[in-house]
Amino acid sequence: MPPPLAPLDSGWITRPGDVRLHWETSGSPEGRPALYLHGGPGSGLGGGGYRRRFDPERYLVVGLDQRGCGRSTPWAVDDLDHLDDNTTPALVADIEALRTHLGIDRWLVHGVSWGSTLALAYALTHPDRVTELVLTAVTTGSREEIDWITQGVGRVFPEAWERFAATTPAGRRVVEDYARRLCDPDPAVRSAAADAWDTWESTHISLAPGWAPGPLHDDPRERANFATLVTHYWAHDCFLPGSQSILARAHQLEGIPGVLIHGRRDISGPAITPWRLHRAWPGSELHVVESEGHGGELEMGLTRRAIDRFAT
Repeated sequence: MPPPLAPLDSGWITRPGDVRLHWETSGSPEGRPALYLHGGPGSGLGGGGYRRRFDPERYLVVGLDQRGCGRSTPWAVDDLDHLDDNTTPALVADIEALRTHLGIDRWLVHGVSWGSTLALAYALTHPDRVTELVLTAVTTGSREEIDWITQGVGRVFPEAWERFAATTPAGRRVVEDYARRLCDPDPAVRSAAADAWDTWESTHISLAPGWAPGPLHDDPRERANFATLVTHYWAHDCFLPGSQSILARAHQLEGIPGVLIHGRRDISGPAITPWRLHRAWPGSELHVVESEGHGGELEMGLTRRAIDRFAT
C-alpha cells in the first residue's frame, strides 16, 4: 500500500431537509473518477485510509460521508424526528447529486461492507453511471443476512447473544427492538442500547486469528450514532424489500465488470452472500481469502490490485 494521501479538495452539498453532505477528493484531478462508499451504515470516512487503495496518479478519488454520520450534518442522533428520511433510495439520490455537483460522467464505485450494498443499489438504479464495481466484505442487505447477524450467529456466540437479547421480549425481532430503544425519549435507554449493540458487533465481526473483541467505537456519541443508523436500516431490511432486493435484481448488473472480495472467516457475513451474488451476476469474479474475516490486509491488497487493473 502507498502512504496515505492528503485530500485535494473538499466541500458540502445541501440536500432536502437541511441535510448537508460532506465530500472530499484526492489523487489526480485528471484521473479516472472513482467513488468510495464507507460501511456502517454510519461509519463515515474516518481518517481517509480508503485513499490508499487507489493509485493517486491514475485516479480522481471521491469520498462521501453518507447522510447522518461523519462530517455530514445533522447526525442521526441529533435529528431522530427525521430518521425515517434516511433510506437507501435517499442515499442513492445523494450519490447522484454529488456526481452532478462534481461534473463527473461515470465512475468506478468501491464499497466495503454496507458500502458494498449501497454500491450495488446505486449501480442497479444508475447502471449507465458505473464503469466498474469493486466490493469488499460483501453484503446485500437481505432479511436473511440481517437475521443471521443479529440472531442466527448467536449459535456460535451463545453467551454473548444471551446477554445481547436478554431485554428483547419474546417473539420480537432483536434488531427491531434495538431500533426502537435507540430512538427512546430517555437518553439513558438509548445509551444502554448503544453500548450493548457495540459489544455484540465487536463479538461476532471476525473469527480471524488474533481478533480481540473490544469497543468498536470509543466515543459514546459516535457509538450511539452508529448503532442508531445500523438498526434503523436493518430493521427495515435496508429499504430493499422483496423484488427490490439486490440478489433478485443481480442479473441486471450484466455488462458492469465487478470484483467481489471476501474473507472466509467472516462469521457475521458468511461467504454464501458473495457466492450467490457472483452466481447471479454474469461476468463478475469472486475472491475468497481463507485466512481473514470481515476485511483484512490481504483483502485490501486484492482490492487495490483490482482497482489498479481497471485503471488500465
